[in-house]
Amino acid sequence: MKVIFLGTPEFAVTVLKALYSSDHEVVAVISQPDRAKDRKGNPLPTPVKAFALQVGLPLYQFASIRNEGVDILKSFGADIMVTAAYGQILTKEILDIAPYGVVNVHASLLPKYRGSAPVQWAVINGEKQTGVTVMQTAVGVDDGDMLAAVKTEIGENETSGELMSRLSEMGALLLLDTLKGLESGAVKAVPQNDAESSRCRMLKKQDGHIDFGKSVKSIVCRCNGVTPSPGAFAFCGNDVWKIGKIAVGESVGLAVGEVKAVNGKIEVGCLGGSVSLERLQLPGKKMLDAVDFLRGHKIADGTRLS
Repeated sequence: MKVIFLGTPEFAVTVLKALYSSDHEVVAVISQPDRAKDRKGNPLPTPVKAFALQVGLPLYQFASIRNEGVDILKSFGADIMVTAAYGQILTKEILDIAPYGVVNVHASLLPKYRGSAPVQWAVINGEKQTGVTVMQTAVGVDDGDMLAAVKTEIGENETSGELMSRLSEMGALLLLDTLKGLESGAVKAVPQNDAESSRCRMLKKQDGHIDFGKSVKSIVCRCNGVTPSPGAFAFCGNDVWKIGKIAVGESVGLAVGEVKAVNGKIEVGCLGGSVSLERLQLPGKKMLDAVDFLRGHKIADGTRLS
């Protein structure tokens, strides 16, 4: 099939690579405008843009696809459009351009976790299982009919970044199978049960602020869910400590937020126990493993994180 691909972050690149290496023809790639910048303030290409340019695929970036992209999308005569974490809502006019419409690779088991950041929120909420759904895109947000789905267990200490990488590979394979099924007529659309649906919002920087007044499980899930982005952190006085990795601690009797070096580990008291900061970063310093951190830093008595 002739495919127009729409996607932006790294998750989408894996799906695009699978399409590009398949028997399908990617006739155009659409990505969000460049917004990230390097340390010098220069704009950085989106991951999807970088791959498209690398392999020479036609690339378009629209500030508003509904206002700028309709005629361009029509000009390619595509059989289908595929989206994966694109980042803009598509109008009915766009959804009706290709004969097979638009299919979306969504990183959750729909109808749960419709919307943005489904992987992060699944980890934050302590879900044991998640997956990828390929769905027929409708005018609403992730509420179209489901075409295929695959499940996976979430690792006990798996970060959202690690899980996202696995799901992108699973989603890429599932998409190729789904496209084959659409062509043959073997794939049947299944409506979502709205009564079982849930929605999730985009993460904000403050979602990474760790509250040590919460339970051990809640803290570990929160830290894993916001890693690598927007990142976990806590305040030590006026300083921000960035937390790169966390685990269940072994200490008992620590006050909430109290920090102690215990047997080469950095443990922090919380509700019902403690957590171990396995990687952390002080202002202006590098992210370090706990062992390396303790070689160069002494944790003073009375140190607390809030």
